[in-house]
Amino acid sequence: MFKTNIIDDTSMKLVSFLPSATEILYELGVGDQVLAVTHECNYPTEAKAKPRVIHSSFDPEKMSSQEIDSKVMELVNAGKDIYILDEQVLKQANPDLIVAQGICEVCSPYTREINKAVTLLGGKPEVLVLDPKNLDGILENIIEVGDKVGKQDKAKDFVIKLKKRIDYIKNTPKISRPKVLCIEWLDPFFSAGHWVPQMVEIAGGINGISATGDRSRKIQIEEMIQFDPDIIILMPCGFDVSRTLDEYEKLLENNKWKNIKAVTRGEVYAVNANEYFSKPGPRTVTGLEILTKIIHPDTFQELNIPKQSVQKIDSQ
Repeated sequence: MFKTNIIDDTSMKLVSFLPSATEILYELGVGDQVLAVTHECNYPTEAKAKPRVIHSSFDPEKMSSQEIDSKVMELVNAGKDIYILDEQVLKQANPDLIVAQGICEVCSPYTREINKAVTLLGGKPEVLVLDPKNLDGILENIIEVGDKVGKQDKAKDFVIKLKKRIDYIKNTPKISRPKVLCIEWLDPFFSAGHWVPQMVEIAGGINGISATGDRSRKIQIEEMIQFDPDIIILMPCGFDVSRTLDEYEKLLENNKWKNIKAVTRGEVYAVNANEYFSKPGPRTVTGLEILTKIIHPDTFQELNIPKQSVQKIDSQ
């Protein structure tokens, strides 16, 4: 579908259509070749100064989960844009390579924006579409990006380091396997799919509702009650801990929710999904470490996780 060109890696001009790609490009040492990014690319700090080639068509910051969901459905059903491509910024960047995603049309710029960008540039840029289904796919994406930008060795070394962190958790014996439910959206409820179920299993939990590689999907509270989780982890897509806590207050009005075992026992946690779970990049491994600390805090006492990346929620 997309044209492939042979490009001089040392002078390659890059544009990122998703935050995790921006993170990978900087980790591989080609951040100075990134000429434009999306409005959500805030890591590393240097990325914030880059021109924004993509903007959201609405401002979700002051909207509730339900309002955001309704707005997205309205735009999708009407065939309207969720994301707006800044043609002037794109043409000025004139990239040789656009790194984009094929996971979800809601989370980041998707096929429509990619096709429009390629058309505007006369078919010039090569496009690398990242579509990971699990942690293994995320690591493979780093290798793919490294190959495209001439940083093969650096990408391989970086992946080896990430694998060591994963293997440490995977190979450490756990004394139990609690049932864990990860929720990606609160109103309406959505399960956390893609790479999250695998992360739960590696961290030593039994994942509920979804399976590795599944897309996130709308779920009913009755499914949660039937699964009867020991631990619930809230990771609304794009939200940090503070934003999740604000949304959680509405859930306490739901008597069915308050009667779930994990809720009554005070085993509900809010995590920084925006930084460590929603975006399939290197920091997803940090997300795995956060899950591990939640599920097996005694076994992994020495494991360090970022401050303000998780908060246990008082059931009252």
